[in-house]
Order: sequence, then structure tokens, then C-alpha cells
Amino acid sequence: MKRKINTTQLVLLGLMTGILLLMAYTPLGYLNIGPLAITFNVIPVAIAAIAIGPAGGAFAGAVFGLTSFLQCIGVGGSSAMGVMLFNISPFFAFIQRFIPRLLDGFLLGYIFRFARKKGNISAACAITGFFSAFLNTAFFMTLLVVLFGNTEYIQGLMGGKNILVFICTFVGINAVCEMISSTLITGAVGFALYKAGLVAAPEKK
Repeated sequence: MKRKINTTQLVLLGLMTGILLLMAYTPLGYLNIGPLAITFNVIPVAIAAIAIGPAGGAFAGAVFGLTSFLQCIGVGGSSAMGVMLFNISPFFAFIQRFIPRLLDGFLLGYIFRFARKKGNISAACAITGFFSAFLNTAFFMTLLVVLFGNTEYIQGLMGGKNILVFICTFVGINAVCEMISSTLITGAVGFALYKAGLVAAPEKK
């Protein structure tokens, strides 16, 4: 039984990885609006965290982060902001693109476990989807300000605004769209996986 569960999880992780790569290298994953893009890649990361746990979420997040960084050098599309950040510091650009997605996926596994204890799988999946988009944005913008906040490029984008105002106005509708789509789609897919027996039922009190 243990081998069967592990094999199923491995297949699911491979599927989510494949979906992430497909979304990263086609227009399915990003909707570019200005220097930022609305990304739907947070959804497979959330699904991996739901079905497999923190390790699965972290792996999927790492794949997402790596494809995001590769866009800085024109692999699988191009990110206007990524190109600028890479020109300033390739190392910091990698940290800023990779770490938020890895950490996001890892934490989502624990968020789902905590939410699942309340007994409502559908709600737990939706909550995980919401936090997938929310934490991705929060970590991404935090590292952007910490690592590049003093650069001429970011100072120009800030236009004299304080940090909180800059973050809120900069991510704007992008973050809202990501959170709504991730909440709804992750909730539906996660519940479908539960009904298929691929997500563990809530622990009985």
C-alpha cells in the first residue's frame, strides 16, 4: 500500500511538473501586463502541495521558480522586469525569482494540512489556492524591495512612493486576478482529487 501511494504521488508530481513546464513555455502560464504578469503557475504548485505535501509543493515551486528565472535570459519567453534585474545582478535576480516560489510551495503543504483539520476539504483546497497566489506575491515583492529597492530601476518605478503604497499599486489588479483564479481553480481541482481518493481525508478528532 505504501508503495502504491508513493507511486501515485510521484505520478501526480510528474504531471504537475509537466503542466508547469507547458504553462511556462506557452502563453497559458502568463498574461503580461506592463512590467509584471498575471501568472497562473501558482495553481499547479498549490495542487502539488495539496496532493503530496510540503515536499511536493516545494519541488513544484522550485520548477516554477527556475522557469521564472530563465525568462530573465529569454528562455521560454521574456520578462521585461526580469531582464532588467538580471542586468543589475544575475545572482540577486535568481534569488528573487526562485526563493519565493520554493518557499511558497513548501508552506502551502502545511497550510493545507492545517486547513484540512477543520474537516472541509473543498474549503481547505480553496484556502490553499488563495495563499498560493498571496504568498507568491508577498515573497516576490518583499525580495524585490529588499534586493533591488535601492537601484535606479526600482526607484524609478516607485516614483517617490513609500514601500507599502508602491507594492499595493504595483501589483494591483494582477495580484487580485491571481488570487481569485487560484482560489477557484485549486478548490475545484483539489476537491476532485479528494473524491478520486488522491488526497487524504481529514483526520478524525
